[in-house]
Amino acid sequence: MAKEKEHINLAFIGHVDHGKSTLVGRLLYDTGVIEDKDLGEGEDKFRVIMDTLEEERERGVTIDLAHTKFETDNYEFTIVDCPGHRDFVKNMITGASQADAAILVVAADDGVMPQTKEHAFLAKTLGIDQLIVAINKMDLVDYDENRYEEVKQEVAELLKTIGYNVDEIPFIPISAFEGDNVVEKSDNTPWYDGPTLLEALDDLEPPEKPVDKPLRIPIQDVYSITGVGTVPVGRVETGVLEVGDTVRFEPAYTATGGRKGEGEVRSIEMHHEEIERAEPGDNIGFNVKGVGKNDISRGDVACHPDEPATVVTPDDTFIAQIVVLQHPSAITAGYTPVFHCHTAQVACKFEELIEKIDPATGEVIEENPDFLKTGEAAKVRIRPTKPMVIEEVSFIPQLGRFAIRDMGQTVAAGMCVKIEKEE
Repeated sequence: MAKEKEHINLAFIGHVDHGKSTLVGRLLYDTGVIEDKDLGEGEDKFRVIMDTLEEERERGVTIDLAHTKFETDNYEFTIVDCPGHRDFVKNMITGASQADAAILVVAADDGVMPQTKEHAFLAKTLGIDQLIVAINKMDLVDYDENRYEEVKQEVAELLKTIGYNVDEIPFIPISAFEGDNVVEKSDNTPWYDGPTLLEALDDLEPPEKPVDKPLRIPIQDVYSITGVGTVPVGRVETGVLEVGDTVRFEPAYTATGGRKGEGEVRSIEMHHEEIERAEPGDNIGFNVKGVGKNDISRGDVACHPDEPATVVTPDDTFIAQIVVLQHPSAITAGYTPVFHCHTAQVACKFEELIEKIDPATGEVIEENPDFLKTGEAAKVRIRPTKPMVIEEVSFIPQLGRFAIRDMGQTVAAGMCVKIEKEE
């Protein structure tokens, strides 16, 4: 089967209750993916779609949610990590780390809220350079142009400080519930002459495909399917996977001394169709002979044995550059929060605070600081508590970025600049 259109993974981010689920539902409905029978009642009309998908995902009914795929004239989109989760940020990190572009949803009545900042910051740190801002719930502010301008200004200021070029970002006044400017231009905003959301999606740049890099597929889930066998599911970040390839799963392979975690690819499936070859950006399930469901797990990375993924063990360290997003007190040496890197979640220890740097310029402000506070950036030495795959950001950026979570919130985000293997 020839692939007709370029594929883009799209994340919906933004503060809780700003209408992400409703917007996803509306977009899928207006592009004909969802029918009337799938809709709920009243104000939950569109949100129901996402809740159904959540249940479907939690029950593991389907490997990949066909619903969350929609097309524009130019592209085929997959919506990554539906935003219905209660603990959204944790999942948002996994979703955003796979996204090529994001829609930042900001409610016109609330404006910028704490999670708006957190998600925007994470999106940038996780390498999402293409952003569309949807100023939602315009119906609640009577489609007032002044209010739109106020919120636009507020969001633009935030995005500038993070390092986005706001001149390239469309700010679209929408009502996800009423459908204004989502697919069709709205008569309620005669003062707005920019693109609809669908047009803005069509204007995105397709992601570059790093096919010449070594194969890396972070595993999201592993299924055992009757009659098929072990089926890991994930997104190809770099390289190419073909039927017949031998793949190795790290750190499972290293951790078992090479006894488990290597096998032959029998088949590859994308959107319920078999394919012979998968490239970067493809969300796939693939059947591996010789690997049991319990040999591998979420957070492992599939690679080719001749170019294996880099495993950092508790004997090793890596140098990271981080920005502290929010911490109630301060980060000191010895602190051991959870690092979310691609699909892995591993507790890692701050071994040493090397230097504090200016987040805007990268210049060193202070050598060997005693602690780091909210808003500060630094170079630090990190030691994982168990083996994990992480790559230097200069080599494979998709596997070199991470978020740091503790106490139910994202305390910092950063990237791996150098891996130090124990001799």
